[in-house]
Amino acid sequence: MKNKFISAGQAAALINNGDTLCTVGMTLISAAESILKAIEARFINEGTPRDLTLVHAAGQCDRQRGNQHFAHPGLVTRIIGSHWGLAPRWMTMINNDEVEAWCLPQGQMVHLYGDMAAGLPGRLSQVGLGTFVDPRQEGGRMNPRTRRQPHRIEHLTLRGEEFLFYPAIPLDVVIIRGTHADSDGNLTTDEEAMKLEVLPAVLAAKRYGAKVLAQVKYRVARGSLHPKKVTVPGTLIDAIVVCDDPQNDHRQTSGWAFDPALCGDIRLPTSQSAPLPLNLRKLIGRIACRYLTPGCVINLGTGIPNDVIGAVIHEEGVTDDVTITVESGIYGGLQAGGADFGIGRNLSAMISHQEQMLYYNGAGVDITYMGAGEMDPLGHVNATRLGDACPGAGGFIDITQNARHVVFCSSFTAKGLDIACRQGQLRILREGEVCKLVKAVNQISYNGELARAKGQKMHFVTERAVFELRREGPVLTEIAPGIDLERDIVRQMAFRPLIAPDLTVMDSALFNEAPFGLASALTRQVHLNQEENTE
Repeated sequence: MKNKFISAGQAAALINNGDTLCTVGMTLISAAESILKAIEARFINEGTPRDLTLVHAAGQCDRQRGNQHFAHPGLVTRIIGSHWGLAPRWMTMINNDEVEAWCLPQGQMVHLYGDMAAGLPGRLSQVGLGTFVDPRQEGGRMNPRTRRQPHRIEHLTLRGEEFLFYPAIPLDVVIIRGTHADSDGNLTTDEEAMKLEVLPAVLAAKRYGAKVLAQVKYRVARGSLHPKKVTVPGTLIDAIVVCDDPQNDHRQTSGWAFDPALCGDIRLPTSQSAPLPLNLRKLIGRIACRYLTPGCVINLGTGIPNDVIGAVIHEEGVTDDVTITVESGIYGGLQAGGADFGIGRNLSAMISHQEQMLYYNGAGVDITYMGAGEMDPLGHVNATRLGDACPGAGGFIDITQNARHVVFCSSFTAKGLDIACRQGQLRILREGEVCKLVKAVNQISYNGELARAKGQKMHFVTERAVFELRREGPVLTEIAPGIDLERDIVRQMAFRPLIAPDLTVMDSALFNEAPFGLASALTRQVHLNQEENTE
């Protein structure tokens, strides 16, 4: 068997002008930095490779590294991905019309790899209907340059039901990362903080005769890897680069070079972390946590949900009553946040990215907590194009369309909002400059009309007001103590809200530093459920 081990520079030389290149990762997890940097350096120094199509499912950057190495005009002329919220250079290129940019739902992309591997022409799904991904709206096009291109996604009717068809994307190169590779090229992902969609992407590559390039941390002897730990058999890998600087180029995550607790090798003693300060983000998370139910399975989206909801659940002592999941495939534990979204310590389980999206798309979670940018009078929500920023969908569309209850977590206004909680009341110290309750959202990421038609439960939670999606549209149902309805809510909206006749004031306990009684509330629910079952 030929020697598969080559240098990063030799790996970069295998990329040809015009290739369609797929990378696997999430945030900085599994970023093959040695290879990505070598491709970037070759382009800067030699002007090649050029005119690549870059395909990626999850966002793969930590604001500095990852697939941002490809964010050069001319290196990539087309990007097909789901999320660029942690990739400022990509968002700038998209906004400057320097690249053709297509945004597809993250779950549909990882499923598409499997469909491609199976030899199918594409993927048929109802995920994306009624959103900006639907070709009857924007078809996933993120800028004028892309809007000049023919439809990539098709709207179809089959047996009386509507679907979207996501066509296969023929691949030329797939870049993956692992932990160990033996002399035959068998690859493990032991130290990775996520399982991701490594094998489906590799199998999709093989369907098209594409090259598979891998970066690993260790080269080991033939026969030394347990067969059950092999993620990708060596026969499916064409070339392997052993990273010579793991501290920088093979980091487990953006924040950690390596922590055995993040890949489940060890479990840390349970300790009580200091409570989060009662700031704007925590307050929104607290208000949103009131929708938890005993035994529910929840999803945490990026932003306020992932950074706050889990911490509130721990602080309130209800971790045994709720199952937390994240789109990366992790269950339970304590989640990391920010640029390390999608990982956690002391997890109860970790499944692959593709398998997790199958669960979200099929069964759906009981409650998903998601961030939001705008909402309009129809209940449409925008979380994918915010002013000049175009973060994209990520797993937002896959998860919100199929969850039984969607809870959006958002500040009431943006840019400069400052609040304080004093003596059980909310005070607006400085109002935000940007209105988030608008006449029409900039982009439909969540279709309120479709949600109402199928009876999906939805709440839009802010620090001062809660809206419930009802048959007539979003209805204001609660306001915070200390808030003036006309001055602090109605005048800060671009439309006059529907107001519930039984408008209530939130419990003042939410606005004090001490735990607000979530554990007691869940216990009461259990007792009520038991009484109902015995009647």
